[in-house]
Amino acid sequence: MGARMLNTVVWREPEGALPNTLAIGYAVAGWLASFALMTADAWWWNVLGVVLCWHTMVIAAYLIHETAHYTLFAAPAMNRTIGEVVTFVAGAAYASFERIRHMHLRHHRDRADIACFDVRTFLLRNTGVRRAVYALEWAYVPAVEIIMHLQVIVRPFVVPSQRRHLPRVAAMLIVRIGLLTWLATVSIKAVILYFVAYWLLLTTLNFFDAFHHTFLQIYTEADTPVALDGRDRAYEQANTYSNVVSTTHPWLNTLTLNFGYHNAHHERASVPWYRLPALHAELFADSSRELMPLPELLRTFHRNRLRRILDADYGAVASGPDRADSFVGAHAVSFLTVV
Repeated sequence: MGARMLNTVVWREPEGALPNTLAIGYAVAGWLASFALMTADAWWWNVLGVVLCWHTMVIAAYLIHETAHYTLFAAPAMNRTIGEVVTFVAGAAYASFERIRHMHLRHHRDRADIACFDVRTFLLRNTGVRRAVYALEWAYVPAVEIIMHLQVIVRPFVVPSQRRHLPRVAAMLIVRIGLLTWLATVSIKAVILYFVAYWLLLTTLNFFDAFHHTFLQIYTEADTPVALDGRDRAYEQANTYSNVVSTTHPWLNTLTLNFGYHNAHHERASVPWYRLPALHAELFADSSRELMPLPELLRTFHRNRLRRILDADYGAVASGPDRADSFVGAHAVSFLTVV
């Protein structure tokens, strides 16, 4: 069987063979290698290990997104299999890939930020937790994102309707706590550095997720339908923004698998990550409104890090050089945790 025919059988697009192989290989092999670096004696290897662990988890998270849209492989089953692998790398395997995929596709279908857990109501009802969250978020600890990840683990133990997810959660707890315990016997330092890398992961995902949309946020059960109420394709594009790493050096956007080209993705969700820059150029060549470079968002991310905790209004994007100043951003909308 020729190489191109093999690529056609395995990959959804033959052109995806090289970029997808590199991305998946880097995410999995790089993540495993990072632990060896974090256990090393030399501090510079430790630093490299943290950076590698952090970034491979970022790539793994965005590969979950790609597999959710079946953009990698020709066979849906292969997308699901690799999806499960990269959810483990990204630390999101307490929810099955199918649960993550289901809720993310609802985000596209319902043109809203759909979540099963109302973190704002939880914080309003728990004063002590709320105060701790404000203190931690002030110190740039992504406390809301931590709560969202923890609720995926805790709710199957305490919410009757979630009990069907308990076997998976319990199994993953045993596996991951077991692996961390084993790592601790090798190097306590490596365990600490892993959590540093995980903090960087949550901060990175939180930053980019915050500024993709000004959608309506809806809390509901996973299978409960919601009315569109006028949220048509025009609404979808008007309330979607593209927050890229760099406009002058587009290759840097591969650091997030081009996830920042979010308007292009929402216009054609079946287009794989490596073709999004070209699609963005085709669709939005005459418009700069959709493109929000990194420097424009860092200031508002800093200024609104406390307001964002309880404010359901994501704010608005203006025009001109300070257009992002009133873009408060979203919280608790990661496709990894809205299940």
